[in-house]
Amino acid sequence: MGIIDTNADSQFKKMTETPVSKLVVRLAVPTVISMLVTAIYSMADTFFVSRINTQSSAAVGIVFPIMSIIQACGFTLGMGSGSLVSRRLGEKKNDEASCITSTAFFTAIGVGLAITILGNTFSSGFLKLVGASDSVLPYAASYAKYIFFGAPFMCAAFVLNNVLRSEGKAFFSMIALTSGGILNIFLDPLFIYGLKMGISGAAIATLISQLISFSILLSWFMRKKAICRINISLYTKEIRILGLIIATGLPSLARQGLASVATILLNRSAGVYGDAAVAGMSIVTKIVMFIASMMIGIGQGFTPVSGYNYGAKRYDRVKKAYSFTVCAGFCVMLFFSAPCFIFAKHVISSFIADLTAIAIGTTALRWQVAVLPLHSLIVTTNMLMQSTGKIKSATFLSMNRQGVYFIPAILILPHLLGLTGVEISQAVSDFLSVLTAIPYMLIFFKNLEKQ
Repeated sequence: MGIIDTNADSQFKKMTETPVSKLVVRLAVPTVISMLVTAIYSMADTFFVSRINTQSSAAVGIVFPIMSIIQACGFTLGMGSGSLVSRRLGEKKNDEASCITSTAFFTAIGVGLAITILGNTFSSGFLKLVGASDSVLPYAASYAKYIFFGAPFMCAAFVLNNVLRSEGKAFFSMIALTSGGILNIFLDPLFIYGLKMGISGAAIATLISQLISFSILLSWFMRKKAICRINISLYTKEIRILGLIIATGLPSLARQGLASVATILLNRSAGVYGDAAVAGMSIVTKIVMFIASMMIGIGQGFTPVSGYNYGAKRYDRVKKAYSFTVCAGFCVMLFFSAPCFIFAKHVISSFIADLTAIAIGTTALRWQVAVLPLHSLIVTTNMLMQSTGKIKSATFLSMNRQGVYFIPAILILPHLLGLTGVEISQAVSDFLSVLTAIPYMLIFFKNLEKQ
């Protein structure tokens, strides 16, 4: 215990005394790398699978909502426990932090197993529901089967990953996620083409990479490299604590859950214009997700800084960290969005040869990257609310981009503007989400000054 307490005290001092800009960068860099590698291997799946045929490319887009559902469960428990852990460590309540970690971890395993069983039992029906046409269904089913098998490991990995980040040890999580991601990139062409496994090979490569990342993440806790401990004996007997984890993670559930619904509606709306439209929009989604993942990574570097210092009542540092994160995020997003806007057609055509898919993807990509720099305000404000326990505000803000604004947009705009409505719906939603986040941010800091 002495070693653990010394570790915790040292970490507390670092999180509450290091200059916030330096601290956010230190925590954000490994997190951004982790997010990028994760996004890259998701894009690698799309890239290699798109070389098979248009239906395979569409199938990856169809299965994406399934992965979003798994991520929604993992993020709910992961971000919920991570936010609570950072505040408990800021208050020097380390035993409570370990209880929260263990409870979230074993709950994630259970939820993942339920998804595996239900997903594989009702696979065909669910894939048709999310927009798979008769021509795409066989490919989607082959891909989804292995994704379902990975659900327990994916859900639990989100918990381990977020707890490590909340402790200020983003470097450990980076090693785990990048190891799995890099492996996936090499396994994709080997399984798809070398072993002639087709689209199933891409899914198996993803499953193996997730197992590797999960194993490395768990090893940090088993070897006592983390402050928090994981043991089934620490699983809470109080339903209140589990409820608090889930409630704190509700913004993530709303964000990821609605991302799944949004993708389903997008696939169905694009499906009206054929498999090429679904394929084109699927590629755009992966590209935008790749760029946006950098902002998520920067935001997750900010989250433990905000949570630790809010718990320690260092409100001045919370404000400085927020301002720095928004400005840094805007610059990073602008740097990567501008080339994508200018060379949109070349970017899309590097994934697929179908001319219809290229034309649709080019227009949609330009609309979406035009507003991507503004994600810095959306993401940082959302994570500010979540890390400081403003659950209702965080939940509402997280629902805007792919729920409150996107769902009406994707249901209404295609009827008014046809295919153009499909292409611009996400950009319209993003812009409205920025306008909504601004007053929440102003009110939060006005109240913080009173404290």
